[in-house]
Amino acid sequence: MKPRLLFATTNAGKLRELRGLVGDAVEVLALSDLPPVPEPVEDGATFEENAEKKARAYADATGLPALADDSGLCVDALGGRPGVHSARYAEGSDKARYEKLLGELSGVPDEKRTAAFMCALCLALPRGGRAVIEVGRCEGRIGHEPRGSHGFGYDPVFVLPQGKTMAELTSEEKAGLSHRGVAFRKMRPHLLALAGSPAVGG
Repeated sequence: MKPRLLFATTNAGKLRELRGLVGDAVEVLALSDLPPVPEPVEDGATFEENAEKKARAYADATGLPALADDSGLCVDALGGRPGVHSARYAEGSDKARYEKLLGELSGVPDEKRTAAFMCALCLALPRGGRAVIEVGRCEGRIGHEPRGSHGFGYDPVFVLPQGKTMAELTSEEKAGLSHRGVAFRKMRPHLLALAGSPAVGG
């Protein structure tokens, strides 16, 4: 019987990406596959703290190894904001959030619009077991207007070094470059280890 892993997300795209990475070695479950579990409060000061808090809470609540991620956008000219508050930076839609960001950066020249997408992934074993954290980072800058129709969040205003925004990439291109893709690939050996060892990454 294949080991089961809970990926604490409701995002179908993230789930599909993870299942593609681990193949048939591990059965990946989503939150929707299990009875409702109370959602932990994400009040950590860092992406790593929030990811670990979520992973441990879901692992202990379900008795399954749990993977959780926390990610966001860090803009140098804003002292690292919106950071861990990226999803709550403005009320309403993704568009409202990136429009607020463009407003805050109005008049800031290109060379000072540097930014990075950050993702922390945590894999936690239940009952206070070991936890492993991997981090991915994607460098770029904030453009002056949105471009592209793919992706979500701040993707339309995040310009990569080659000149395209994240929202102008196909899903395959994004997976190869993105902060989440980097973190997923770092985490893959730990996930595959679940199939052969009780110790994460053992």
